[in-house]
Amino acid sequence: MKIAIAGGGAAGFFSAITCAATYPHIQVLLLEAGRKPLSKVRISGGGRCNVTHHCFDPALLVQNYPRGGKVLRGAFSRFQPQDTVAWFEERGVRLKTEADGRMFPVTDDSETIINCLLESAQEAGVQIRTGVRVESVCKDSEGKFEIGLRGGEMLQQDRVLLATGSNPSAYQWAKDLGHTIIPPVPSLFTFKIKDPRLQDLAGVSVENARIRLLDGGKGKVEQQGALLVTHWGLSGPALLKLSAWGARILRDRAYKMLLQINWVPPHNPETLRQELLAIKSRTPKRQISTNCPLPIPKRLWQRLVEIAGIERQTPWAELSKKGLNALVGELTQGKYEIQGKGVFKEEFVTCGGIKLQEVDFKTMESRKCPGLYFAGEILDIDGVTGGFNFQSAWTTGWLAGQAMGRVTYL
Repeated sequence: MKIAIAGGGAAGFFSAITCAATYPHIQVLLLEAGRKPLSKVRISGGGRCNVTHHCFDPALLVQNYPRGGKVLRGAFSRFQPQDTVAWFEERGVRLKTEADGRMFPVTDDSETIINCLLESAQEAGVQIRTGVRVESVCKDSEGKFEIGLRGGEMLQQDRVLLATGSNPSAYQWAKDLGHTIIPPVPSLFTFKIKDPRLQDLAGVSVENARIRLLDGGKGKVEQQGALLVTHWGLSGPALLKLSAWGARILRDRAYKMLLQINWVPPHNPETLRQELLAIKSRTPKRQISTNCPLPIPKRLWQRLVEIAGIERQTPWAELSKKGLNALVGELTQGKYEIQGKGVFKEEFVTCGGIKLQEVDFKTMESRKCPGLYFAGEILDIDGVTGGFNFQSAWTTGWLAGQAMGRVTYL
């Protein structure tokens, strides 16, 4: 039996290794268009490779996937981060866990992961061809797959796995073989915002902010966590998560929406008003601008005090009701106009791809075209930053690798 895998990324390699190691009698061929495989692994995590996340409970793990969490619940019961850690450790690669749960090789070098995958593939007998561009995938009258390569070479295979990421050509092959493609759109990106409240504050970060996309005055998507002011607008973990969950609505609105920020959760306008009145009562002579009573950076506090129309020298005793209301509004309900999307350089992710209902997530085989398998980002699955996208690649790759050879016994 001959099995071909298109795509030399994390999912492609993991499925190839799993299949070849589990079924040594099967010929497994991996085709990669680039001269060097595993390019995304190489740059992940700033060159350190964020292999997975230290979340070993599938029910909690799936909450980090804006799309695909439901189908991954069962998949993670068969191969989850704990299995990923064990797989690499069995091959001499130890992982470490950082404070935010992200897991990296102890070497802090993505080449450690790349070398492990390349060596494991070689040991398993995977045939790897790089610099080979697939131009077509179709089925012949006998049920065999024909893979056309640039230059005219044609390969005949019994099974094919597409692990081609968000490659538009691969979407077309899948469509021609009967699949529905959910249009891909960017996920995990920063926001471009030009606003005097953020001007010259690049580098200022707030550990805990609540942010919400507003559409027609109503909140559509909300996240809470760390927020970072940048030269072009806003970034940080909370905002990246918001971009992921709001990917489609943001795309539909051409990345022009209102963002509401509460800089001081769990405060709401009323509880914050009472808090500031108490401060006013306790420290009437202190200047408002130099006395920041809240867990936000002083530079941000001073800017919002200024925006609220409160003079720099004003003591708390002279804070007017109008000034108090304006300050409370800026701190808990400030509205900022999103003017476009930026780029999250460490990890570019798209949502969209193969419609999940058309794939059997026990085997990763197509429900539309027997013998066709999928793994990784070609599926309509995406996770937030933190190793979750790699974990879905390892999991779907492992499941496909286990299943592709098993069909020989049917």
